[in-house]
Amino acid sequence: MCRSIRTLHNFVPPATEEEMRAAALQYVRKVAGVTRPSQANAPAFDEAVQAVTAATRRLVRALVTSAPPKTREAELARARERWQRRSARAGG
Repeated sequence: MCRSIRTLHNFVPPATEEEMRAAALQYVRKVAGVTRPSQANAPAFDEAVQAVTAATRRLVRALVTSAPPKTREAELARARERWQRRSARAGG
């Protein structure tokens, strides 16, 4: 999975349309193997981004959980902590 794609489910505040589109764009880039499509492929690329964004929106809205909502700040702090642990192991 592309490391740039972030979890969007169960956050307060909920994921924005922009976050969903960014995740869709990263997914389509990964599948296509390009960051910027050629002019000939741009329409298909853009259509795929729109379709994946719509599917992401439907999925995020349909998911249910009994877990308490997460905050972006807490998840960022956890990610930083994981990165520091990995860095310490790699350096030592």
